[in-house]
Amino acid sequence: MVSMPVRTLIVDDERMARKRIRTLLTPDAEVDVVGEAANGRDAVTAIHEREPDLVFLDVQMPELDGFAVVQAVGVDRMPVTVFVTAFDQYALKAFEAHALDYLTKPFDRERFQMSLSRAKEQVRLRSAANPVTNARIAEPELRERLASLLGDFERRTRYAERLMVKSAGRVVFLRVDEIDWVEAAGSYVRVHVGREGHLLHEGIAALMTRLDPSRFARVHRSTIVNLDRVREVQPWFHGDAIAILRDGTRLQVSRTYRDGIIGPS
Repeated sequence: MVSMPVRTLIVDDERMARKRIRTLLTPDAEVDVVGEAANGRDAVTAIHEREPDLVFLDVQMPELDGFAVVQAVGVDRMPVTVFVTAFDQYALKAFEAHALDYLTKPFDRERFQMSLSRAKEQVRLRSAANPVTNARIAEPELRERLASLLGDFERRTRYAERLMVKSAGRVVFLRVDEIDWVEAAGSYVRVHVGREGHLLHEGIAALMTRLDPSRFARVHRSTIVNLDRVREVQPWFHGDAIAILRDGTRLQVSRTYRDGIIGPS
């Protein structure tokens, strides 16, 4: 049991979302809602001034989002945090990989209570470990997980997560993680997604600057490949190689770009 009420802050730019969380917290006698914040800047101020033990933190907010809040407060000073997000399953893997709790909108009462119970237990453990600081200094393990999560999202936000392709009067949005490979086609590139090919009015060099180099590599002056799709690389003639994708597609890897896919020899 938590001996003292868990001082809790609710941060979300949507009024109804804040109301929903407050409503779910109200019946819990172990929780004391010490405030709400409708944007990241107010959240940083509230965390500093009110020193909550727990914060329900919306990730997607204008100007200062949830991750910027963590950066501004400092990972070592962050309360126990439950991230609230509308991210899709691909992005949620980041939270799972770093063992950080999250709620996906819309969430039900059962899922909320599960997160709240875990959060209260973290507050209790932190309080026991740091009684002098009143539990508001994050333990090393949590600091490491938060810092690693921030690093992942900072890297990803520098690069495109989706591409907008116009075709036959319609607009198609492609997630970059869906891309298998890309080939130059004059002043266009053809983006291969499964059996489909989409023309994008962009040069291959320009597109490469928008793709995360830890996930994509240029293997030829006219070819980019999603590294996750590469099954094996076989030597070929004159220092070139052949990349074989998981679907059997074979792509030439020129010796100029070999290091990008197999590293320095």
